[in-house]
Amino acid sequence: MSDTGFQNHRRPEARAAARSLHVGLTPWEMSAEMDAQKLAAQVERAEALGFDSFWLPEHHFGGAGSLPAPLLLLAGAATRTQRIALATTSLLLPVRHPLHVAAEVAVLDQLSGGRLILGLGRGFAASLFQAFEVPAREKRDRFEDSLRRMREAWSGQPVCDFEGEPVILSPLPLQRPHPPLWVAAFGPKALAQAGRLGLPYLASPIETLSRLEHNYAAHRQESEAAGVATPPEVPVMRSVFAHPDVGLCARVHEALTRQAASLARSRSAAIRHEGEREVADFALVGEPAAVVDAVALYRERIGLTHLVARVGVPGLEISAIEASLDELALLREAL
Repeated sequence: MSDTGFQNHRRPEARAAARSLHVGLTPWEMSAEMDAQKLAAQVERAEALGFDSFWLPEHHFGGAGSLPAPLLLLAGAATRTQRIALATTSLLLPVRHPLHVAAEVAVLDQLSGGRLILGLGRGFAASLFQAFEVPAREKRDRFEDSLRRMREAWSGQPVCDFEGEPVILSPLPLQRPHPPLWVAAFGPKALAQAGRLGLPYLASPIETLSRLEHNYAAHRQESEAAGVATPPEVPVMRSVFAHPDVGLCARVHEALTRQAASLARSRSAAIRHEGEREVADFALVGEPAAVVDAVALYRERIGLTHLVARVGVPGLEISAIEASLDELALLREAL
């Protein structure tokens, strides 16, 4: 049976615990032109359907898949929504000045009425660091130093002293002392750093449930060893598609299989290895009841608190994706 356990029968206690699950979405329609109206319409739809959050990654030099300025895009979405949390999965600190990031985050948090969740990352592509003239070997040190300086700035402490005049960040974030901070991590060193910093670890979208069990245990151990509280949040990104049409689900499975095959050709050995997984190892695809069962298993085995659903499917018509969103929204009480 698949590691996701689609055939597992939900236990009543797991079903009850899962009712508090926070469910967020990633975009399902993107283009190289970065159509602001189209993106804002997706965030509006997510809010209208009752989802808790909307997430954007940071990705450079990827053609049509590039998202180099997620905070700018979320600022546009903030003006079109009132309730839904606006989030980044992996704002890349090593290639940015920490005070510039701190200021932009504070402005966006104020603009959105305190709805920002800040997922942070280090990046991994050699071309990224080369383009921004940052030594790749320094990425973890730069990440940690940037985070420290950002937190100091958000606290209202002087960030420097210029001719006897303290320089203090303004405005400060609406959420105090700052928006929730999560760390996107992939690999033991990144996991260790997130645990030592006492920050929630946002799991990769391509690792198996068994691997996630190991990773979250390692994250907890690092927090305990550092003498910091283990964060209560257990967030995971997964590809999610729920629909009663079995044939349509089969098409989605095939599309995600092709997508995984492309990962298996990555220059990164770790990503190549994960790309060799079966779709059922990293995606929740099937009839609505099967998806509910699979989510319940994640709740039971790793204590999942936040599901960040990647709902885009390569080559699938938008109407089918939006029909799946409708199904997922109807399942919220069961999740």
